[in-house]
Amino acid sequence: MKKTGDKHFLKASLLVIYDIITINIAGFLSLLIRFDFKYSEIPQNLMDHFIKYMPYSTAIIILVYFLGRLYHSVWHLASFNEVFNIVFCCLFCEGIEFGMTTLLNLKMNSSYYVMVCIFRMGFAVFARFFYRLSRMFAVEYMTKHKDGQKSVMIVGAGEAGKMLVDEIHTSKYIDYYAACFIDDRASIIGRTVAGVPVVGDRSKIIEMVDKYKIDIIFIAIPSMSTKDRKDLVNICQETGREVRILPGVYQLVNDTVSVSRLRKVNIDDLLGRDPIVIDSNSVFDTLRGKRILVTGGGGSIGSELCRQIAAHAPGQLIIFDIYENNAYDIQQELRRKFPSLNMEVLIGSVRNTHRINSIFEKYRPEVVFHAAAHKHVPLMEDSPNEAIKNNVFGTYKTAKAAAAFGTERFILISTDKAVNPTNIMGASKRLCEMVIQMMNATQSTTRFAAVRFGNVLGSNGSVIPLFKKQIEEGGPVTVTHKDIIRYFMTIPEAVSLVLQASVYAKGGEIFVLDMGEPVKIDTLARNLIRLSGYTPDVDIEIKYTGLRPGEKLYEEMLMDEEGLQNTDNGLIHIGKPIVMDYDRFNQELQELYDACCQDDEHIKAKVAQIVPTYKASKN
Repeated sequence: MKKTGDKHFLKASLLVIYDIITINIAGFLSLLIRFDFKYSEIPQNLMDHFIKYMPYSTAIIILVYFLGRLYHSVWHLASFNEVFNIVFCCLFCEGIEFGMTTLLNLKMNSSYYVMVCIFRMGFAVFARFFYRLSRMFAVEYMTKHKDGQKSVMIVGAGEAGKMLVDEIHTSKYIDYYAACFIDDRASIIGRTVAGVPVVGDRSKIIEMVDKYKIDIIFIAIPSMSTKDRKDLVNICQETGREVRILPGVYQLVNDTVSVSRLRKVNIDDLLGRDPIVIDSNSVFDTLRGKRILVTGGGGSIGSELCRQIAAHAPGQLIIFDIYENNAYDIQQELRRKFPSLNMEVLIGSVRNTHRINSIFEKYRPEVVFHAAAHKHVPLMEDSPNEAIKNNVFGTYKTAKAAAAFGTERFILISTDKAVNPTNIMGASKRLCEMVIQMMNATQSTTRFAAVRFGNVLGSNGSVIPLFKKQIEEGGPVTVTHKDIIRYFMTIPEAVSLVLQASVYAKGGEIFVLDMGEPVKIDTLARNLIRLSGYTPDVDIEIKYTGLRPGEKLYEEMLMDEEGLQNTDNGLIHIGKPIVMDYDRFNQELQELYDACCQDDEHIKAKVAQIVPTYKASKN
């Protein structure tokens, strides 16, 4: 830090010395020009006036330059604002000089004041911009001739693109050369922006990558839609070059566009669906000041629920999880981000009736988000009784406690795998939905509802972390089937839906998100390989392993018999409750509980009797 300060002081000192010299040279030149560069013809009285007032004038001008912060700017980043500042300071100084010479009876001829002002402006601007111009030309020369320099294509010749070019051309720390622009505006194709040619629209990307020998592509259109970003990223990926993207339009507003802020393309950039938008005010009103319990609060969905709930000013946040490491992580994170948050972190299992009841009795939560569950499909196929114990009866016991202790709202986290399930995990979640509907119809005033969504990008056990690990290890990347498809959403989106559902819930609903078009897992794997800088089936092998037990080619979001209702949010829909015989269902639950506690080998068959849409896998 001290070194940087010393360097700046030295530069400022040299600039002061330069200004002192050029201020006097400007005055003398103005006299010479007035008398056709003939020194002998300069009247002696004017020369005497000049010699007498120049020391005072020089001191005043240097003082004005200091007050005008002409010695504080970062001159290698100088722009029009600095030019304006110099002009203003010089005009102000000339006004002072005119008044001073008149007052002291040392007045010069009128043309002198005009010329000396122009010369001083010129000298001041030259000194301060010479460094930038020489540096820019040097960097540009080096980028065109230096070995190992990366050639850059910038997609988007707007304000953000120009800012990137400016930084590339002026920074000695950036090892790039801006080779060309791509822009869809026909009016600027064939012209240059910031000295860089605009060589075509997005249809020319692949061609121009080869022509200009591009090493890396920067996407600098922060305001584009999600669908446009997906299409553009897909085109760029076909080139096999590294792709980086400017995150958002807010950077333009804050004037913080820079190469360092470009990020690698994320897999969610390829989903092609605009993020879900919720009514934040209604969510805030629903959660503010409430005692809120999140079961499974250390998991992927549960922890994000805790983050967003903490930001909505709850009266108290109770985090409940069986896995202490996850619970500890979210506890420490929330303590850092929300130091005034009233938070309790508790360890235990939703299967433990006494533990659950004691928590509800002590903390009396007003809102419950039930995210605790076993969710790994293949593992649950091998341990079906555990899936039933934890998912179904953990939900049942937690819901019973909520009803008994006056909870206002109870929101179950469900999954698209509950629709026409082919695996025990999906069937267990369908049973959870049925439990919620039964509790809503037969118990207290608590509003019970479920939220159903598809796969969550980056969640524990999801396909993305698995693919990333396989790529890091050099492959192969394993895909179960070439045609398998899934719906995807981001973790914040999933949680936003859950929070909005808690507002809409009147009791008994199953909320479903319109998740757009499904994504082929094979395409997802190939895109992730490209995003990692490799070529699928060349650098990283893709291996098809066959469908796993209980896995199906596609997931459904809604069963036929459920129907569909709209909500105020166009992306959130409601599945109508299915007509059930609640007395019979309750009896079947008791029998199922006894069976799973005895580790019944035929538990899947018993589940199928209760859930008619469940077709157990024969794999």
